[in-house]
Amino acid sequence: MIYLNIDTPLTTLHDYLFQLGFLNSEGEEIISLEKPGEGNMNVVLRVKTSERSFILKQSRPYVEKYQQIEAPLDRIDVEHQFYKNITNHELKAHIPIVHNYNASEHIMLLQDLGQCQDMTYIYERRKIEPKNLLELIKILNTIHGKGVPKLFPKNMGLRQLNHQHIFVLPFMEENGFQLDNIQNGLQELSSPYKTDITLKMVVEEIGEKYLQEGKVLLHGDYYPGSWMTESNNIYVIDPEFSFVGFAEFDLGVMIAHLTMASLKDDFTGTILKQYQHKIDAKLVQQVAGIEMMRRLIGLAQLPLPRTIKEKGYLLQVAKKMILS
Repeated sequence: MIYLNIDTPLTTLHDYLFQLGFLNSEGEEIISLEKPGEGNMNVVLRVKTSERSFILKQSRPYVEKYQQIEAPLDRIDVEHQFYKNITNHELKAHIPIVHNYNASEHIMLLQDLGQCQDMTYIYERRKIEPKNLLELIKILNTIHGKGVPKLFPKNMGLRQLNHQHIFVLPFMEENGFQLDNIQNGLQELSSPYKTDITLKMVVEEIGEKYLQEGKVLLHGDYYPGSWMTESNNIYVIDPEFSFVGFAEFDLGVMIAHLTMASLKDDFTGTILKQYQHKIDAKLVQQVAGIEMMRRLIGLAQLPLPRTIKEKGYLLQVAKKMILS
């Protein structure tokens, strides 16, 4: 097995992809290799050949952005299974086409979506276009309405890793995170939430639910980094955290990020009004609050240009959501 990266020689890459059957012919020449963006979990590369352009995605036994954190290699298979299971007429325009996949090499060849931009720009702009919001809700409605695929991976390894970083580590008094290195004053700001027994009990309870089997196919990481805009279209990518769980998780994550981006908490009504399936509105709010807290005082930080005062306000909003 070869672990690819941006420095892989083009001749080595050509021979490797040809052996996997990922090239149209031996004569398909690889012209260039580049990063289409900053990947968090996996290595993602754009390959330009004499005939086309495509995206390569390969998993590692660790998190690409935080290589000291071990992660299951089979997460790429979860992503492949997700794409395979949700392909239909309604979603075809919103997900990349999978052209090739090799399970033993943990590598997938995907459609190049072109000069897309992920929607993390909403953290800077502090707003989301109403048409984009409605489209994202519509996409989630379709994903959640697909039904539970037979033999879909439990994805327990990645869920356990995610569980630690969402429900456990951000609420530990001694978790090793140097929050003042991110923003001065953030460590002190986080302290009251790490010692709030009532808060931690609710978080623990919902964390246990996250690890249980549910009834809905989830994207698992439905936030602006997984939403891509290209011209007038929206794509949803990176479903390696997908599993069969409870719908409120995807909805809560979505509401959390829109709230942090806008500094408003008025998205819940709009989203739940447009959402077509039965859910527990209180649980949605609680998940949203937990996701906000873990993004503000946990390891997985966002490109969120906010003052300490603004982050303090968001943490207060998050706590109210969790204890609602």
